[in-house]
Amino acid sequence: MTVKRVVLALLLLLIPASSVVTVAAIADFARGRAYERQFRDGRWRLQRALAEERQLARLTPLQAQPQAPDAPAQPDAAPRRGRAQREAPQTPEPAEQPETTVVTTPDGRTVVLNRQQPDAPFEVGPPSDFDQDLYFRSRNAFRLGQDLTVGPDETVRDAAVVFGNATIAGHVTGNLVVIFGTANVASTAVIDGDFVTIGSGAKVQPGASARRDVVVVGGPLDAPAGFGAGGGQIVIGSGWLGSWLDDVVPYLSRGLAWGRVIVPDLPWVWGVLSLVFLLYAALNLVFDRPVLACANTLRNRPLTTFGSGLLVLLLIGPVCVLLAVSVIGVAVVPFVICALIAAAIIGKVAVARWIGMSAVPEDPDGSRAHAARSFVIGFAVLVITYMIPVIGIIAWAIAGVLGLGSAALAFMAAYRRENPAKPPVFVPPPPAPPAPTYPTTPVADNPASAFDASAAATPTAPPPFGFSPPAPSPAGIYAAVAPMAASGLLVAQPRALFRDRLASFVVDVLLIFILVAFLDSIGVVDSPAAFFPLLLIYLIASWTWKQTSLGGVICQIRLVKTDGTPLTFADALVRGLAGIFSLAILTIGALWILRDPENQAWHDKIAGTYVVKVPRNWPL
Repeated sequence: MTVKRVVLALLLLLIPASSVVTVAAIADFARGRAYERQFRDGRWRLQRALAEERQLARLTPLQAQPQAPDAPAQPDAAPRRGRAQREAPQTPEPAEQPETTVVTTPDGRTVVLNRQQPDAPFEVGPPSDFDQDLYFRSRNAFRLGQDLTVGPDETVRDAAVVFGNATIAGHVTGNLVVIFGTANVASTAVIDGDFVTIGSGAKVQPGASARRDVVVVGGPLDAPAGFGAGGGQIVIGSGWLGSWLDDVVPYLSRGLAWGRVIVPDLPWVWGVLSLVFLLYAALNLVFDRPVLACANTLRNRPLTTFGSGLLVLLLIGPVCVLLAVSVIGVAVVPFVICALIAAAIIGKVAVARWIGMSAVPEDPDGSRAHAARSFVIGFAVLVITYMIPVIGIIAWAIAGVLGLGSAALAFMAAYRRENPAKPPVFVPPPPAPPAPTYPTTPVADNPASAFDASAAATPTAPPPFGFSPPAPSPAGIYAAVAPMAASGLLVAQPRALFRDRLASFVVDVLLIFILVAFLDSIGVVDSPAAFFPLLLIYLIASWTWKQTSLGGVICQIRLVKTDGTPLTFADALVRGLAGIFSLAILTIGALWILRDPENQAWHDKIAGTYVVKVPRNWPL
């Protein structure tokens, strides 16, 4: 009860603390966004100036007004000066004024260029107030699954189009990005930033201007011969990659973007669907019994199956990570992934068969023809559902979860049939002590015994009424049952409390910490890297050897399987790896002891073990 109150108090303290942290995080995010906007505006000004310099270097001045100052005449030879002339103060020569040129650009803007040397290129100054005002007054444009059109008199800042086409005839003061769509740039278009297309080509008409880099990935660049960008031109994968993307882009734009898995107007989709149908049909016929077991699981327990599928999806990632971190289980990760893929495929076949069984029931001893009929009906229903926008992708996700859950539950049921639980070991009660015997032979029948004074012939009086023999000591009892401790008496002991298990774990951690620090001091191991593997190996070895660890001996706790048998190496290994998972998920698996009726943590439930409390003199 005290532990529950402490946990409740901690939760009540965490609620306002989390609120304060959330408010602080939101405020920090807002400040970061403001700083980012200021930095982006300053960077845009610099990039704008550089782009103007590159662009205007290619322009032919339509109106030039050179304003070169008169240079003072320089004598051919300096006259020889005397001492007085050398000591006289010299007046500084006037600084050379840069040459300036006024250039009128084709779009009607006037820009002042300057250069310091006669042969040096002109340098452009910062953007004009008109350009900055135009940039800040423009707005961003984003389209998902739709086309974007910018007219000749329209101006946008940054334009991004995903799964759609872009037609630009106006002014883009920022970047233009088109993903899985075609970009059409008219002759009146001006793009001040980068021009990027991914998954399709770009068509540029003569007269269009791109003042920075032009990048085309997965498609051709259809531009006139005189087209020049302010930066570089990069074209990647205009051959087979472009043709492949041309086939995939319609599926992405009209399939996944609409929330459906099957796009009926694409011919190659039906080819892939035919291959999937043949594969699933073959699996349904070859693995008839496993598929039928999964289908029956779906029919009997649909909600449990759905929950099991979600649980498998949630746990597969952390389990693989923990196996990889433990070093020992790295080799198991590929097998786990392959098993998951196989279970998902068999589960999908079972979902189709379950739908067909629900429409047309199968006979209990039906042939494979009935199985094929059910599968074909269910597969047709799934295909039609996958074509419906939004509903198609939802049905695909639900079918995947149901298939994975049915495969997992069917596997667990088959595993229990092959490895049934051992019956608990029956411990017979100790035999009762023999009752005292008294002579029943009459003295008259045996006269000689009347005069026998030996101790054996002396009659023993019965114990007085109400007399009870002294109870044996607990030490004698535990010494008597010590040989049977491993055969079932541990299961009958009370379950260990959370504080006892926590104290035992702390003792083990301190022991391994001291050991690793000692080994690190003599240069045998690296302290941070070797602590976790050594702790895991120590616990697994201790549980296998003595059913407990040194901390368990001090805190008087033992491990035992739920059927009363001692732990094997496989059980200890599973419990150790599952313990990592219990601690990794915010220690929720370990804190489960506080609410479980058997005081079991998640790793205890996975490994099928109990942690019990034993008397102090319990034998090892």
